Amino acid sequence: MRLLRQAWPIDMSVNERSDTLHGHSLQHAGSTVPVSVGSLEQAAHWYATLRDDDVTENDRMAWTEWLQASPENTQAWEHIDAVSRRFDPLRSQQTGGTAAVIAGVDAARSLTYRRRNLVNGLASVLGLGVAGLLGWRYTPVPRYVAAIRSDHHTTTGELRAIELDDGSRVWMNTTTALQVRYQDTLRQLVLLDGEILVDTAQDARGRPFYVHTSVGRMQALGTRFSVQFIDKQVRLDVFEGVVEIQTTAGVIRRVDAGQASAFDNITVTALGSASPAREAWHRRRLPADDMALGDLLTELGRYRFGHITVSPEAAQLKVMGVYPTDDTDRALAMLEQNLPIQVRQPLPWWTYITVR
Repeated sequence: MRLLRQAWPIDMSVNERSDTLHGHSLQHAGSTVPVSVGSLEQAAHWYATLRDDDVTENDRMAWTEWLQASPENTQAWEHIDAVSRRFDPLRSQQTGGTAAVIAGVDAARSLTYRRRNLVNGLASVLGLGVAGLLGWRYTPVPRYVAAIRSDHHTTTGELRAIELDDGSRVWMNTTTALQVRYQDTLRQLVLLDGEILVDTAQDARGRPFYVHTSVGRMQALGTRFSVQFIDKQVRLDVFEGVVEIQTTAGVIRRVDAGQASAFDNITVTALGSASPAREAWHRRRLPADDMALGDLLTELGRYRFGHITVSPEAAQLKVMGVYPTDDTDRALAMLEQNLPIQVRQPLPWWTYITVR
């Protein structure tokens, strides 16, 4: 397959769809034509070929013949084209776009109109509606908006450590946005997106320590804990001390050391023991102790540009070991060496994993 170098629009446009790959075939809603992984890989090959600088008229004719050869090919092409277009924001990050956006974030974080212009500008460049863009789970635009509102932020795969004025330490995981709001009467962090690990210090002024999210707040009582806030859901893992949860609906729960809970704005659910993975990430490690491969890949995917798809058979395999989050290609190679799986990359942003 040729390498993608410069993106340009493909002549034939198709309707975008939000299908998800399940197993070895895909079927569009309202369609009776199943799509095999082989057809998807062929479609990925043609997609890369047509976007190559060296594409020829013969290439286009050959693609047209392939496209018209079967309904399955057409279905596969529509799926690859739709998903590829949704990953245009990720490709733009590999040009100068991200640097310019982040520079704007750092220079004008407090200006509301800059937030609005950033979102509208990105949507215009990508040729997508703002509502659709913000609704797509893989777009980085919502994270740019959170970054603009934040005092500290990280990008995909980036980790950062912060020491606060009182001596407390905070580690920020990948794609995290955080505000620090220390006042005369309290110490407060506002987690806008992502995940943090907090090691609180005793405060000479006796101020309480809070972590706020849009669905509730947590009060740390001399403790070490992690907070993950994604898609309006909070996961709290407490490693030392005690943390008290209060949802926006007024539900209050205490979580002791060694325990974990999840909550939204209404409910709090006990999760059992705190997960070592929720602390190990600040050392750039992802431990797996009899973990399902699908769960491990979901976590690993947070540190990687693009999308990882795994077949149901492979997703159920159990995994042991410790995997690096700062080198996801190496982590995937380790998994392929130790498990009966095959790792394929039909497109630079798409990794597909099946059993051998």
